Amino acid sequence: MSIIPAPPPDLPDPTMIDIAGEDWLIQALAAHGPVVIFAVCLASCVALPVPASVILISAGAISAASGLPLWQLALAGILGAIAGDQIAYAIGRAGRGPLIRWMDAKPKRRAGRLRAEGWIARRGGPGVLFSRWPVSPLGPYVNFAAGAAGYNWARFTAWASVGEVIWVLVNLAAGYTFADPILFAAMVVHEATGLLLSAGALVLILWAIRRVAKRDHPET
Repeated sequence: MSIIPAPPPDLPDPTMIDIAGEDWLIQALAAHGPVVIFAVCLASCVALPVPASVILISAGAISAASGLPLWQLALAGILGAIAGDQIAYAIGRAGRGPLIRWMDAKPKRRAGRLRAEGWIARRGGPGVLFSRWPVSPLGPYVNFAAGAAGYNWARFTAWASVGEVIWVLVNLAAGYTFADPILFAAMVVHEATGLLLSAGALVLILWAIRRVAKRDHPET
């Protein structure tokens, strides 16, 4: 019987694929891996809150266990990431004023914008590359900042694309190479999560019972 490993602990409810229907993400990766990876990588590069690196590692582990072609996942991830970079750059270029106002509306986004602008100013093309990997959380902000600052499009595309290739391949390779440890860690976290949720539910039930008891029998 073929077993497809679950995602690493960062993803919710990790489990084995042969426990039917426990995790929609694992089911989706197993059935439509390249499409899911393309969408995830694109979304992450336009600053949507997607744990893309974790999902790439999970996809690599699934490839190792199920025979899903790794090259298809790699190609989909690279194309999705490059497409996301281009979309974010275009948004920054076309809507510099509104984009800056939107990013400055919240302290966290403003901090990311200022950091990205400083990063590009100090490091130029290599800064764009390193914002894909290993400083990948900065990547989406660098995309928007590069467009808003009018950074040369061809130079941005070249450096960003090289960085995306490295980012996708490193994460997929990590999942593919260490599939068994990832599966073991996922199962441990799954069991621990179940125990924590059960304990939490018990605490809430006891708290509710105590409140009802106090309401029905107030202390004098």
